[in-house]
Amino acid sequence: MHSPIEQFNIKALSSDLFEIGGYPVAFTNSALFMVLAVFLATLFMVLTMKSKSLVPGRWQMLAEMIYNGIGHTLLEAAGDKAKPFLPFIMSIFMFVLFCNLFGMIPYSFTVTSHIVINFALSMTVIFVVLVTGFIKHGAHFVHLFMPSGVPKLMLPFISLIELVSFFIRPCSLAIRLFANMLAGHILLKVFAGMTAGLATAGWAAPIGVLPVVANVVIVAFEFFVAILQAYIFTILSAVYLRDALEMH
Repeated sequence: MHSPIEQFNIKALSSDLFEIGGYPVAFTNSALFMVLAVFLATLFMVLTMKSKSLVPGRWQMLAEMIYNGIGHTLLEAAGDKAKPFLPFIMSIFMFVLFCNLFGMIPYSFTVTSHIVINFALSMTVIFVVLVTGFIKHGAHFVHLFMPSGVPKLMLPFISLIELVSFFIRPCSLAIRLFANMLAGHILLKVFAGMTAGLATAGWAAPIGVLPVVANVVIVAFEFFVAILQAYIFTILSAVYLRDALEMH
């Protein structure tokens, strides 16, 4: 049986394209599934909304439910001022969702099981928050890290805590998504290995039906987790965006 960790190996699909700092850069399986996620998410929204029918079909209804759901979530989490950021938040949700769902396909690759990918996405969110905050509030945005009503003696310590807590956000966003996707796929691989092992164990073969049932349950649960984690990543991004818009 292959190692449960082997499914997360990044493999080059092309020869080295160029170098950065002496390190070769190639087109990998991770890059392939990220490109596919962007392409299929875009294709899904374009094709389902192409007809613009007043009586939507199943696919158009699904697309409208996703769009309206993310829009409602954004307004609830970040306020009415966040409406211009709906394309950004929607893009994050669709990208993470499709990357998570791709990981459920056998012999595919789970992009979001790598913390560096999640961290890059999280840093993009924080960068947008910082740029928006300084554009909207100017230098006054630094008061986000200086709560009002705090005694002057305590202000440096409180400001330091606020600053650290703000910049720890991309780490928490990345780790949450990474840990859930990694653990779930390892569990799937372990139970699949148990099923294969028991099936060839002679007298113990009938017991193999138990991990099969467990695997079916875990697969269903992992589909739920894939959707849930995309939603959690999105709603937390919207919550962080509220700081830049309203300084709360």
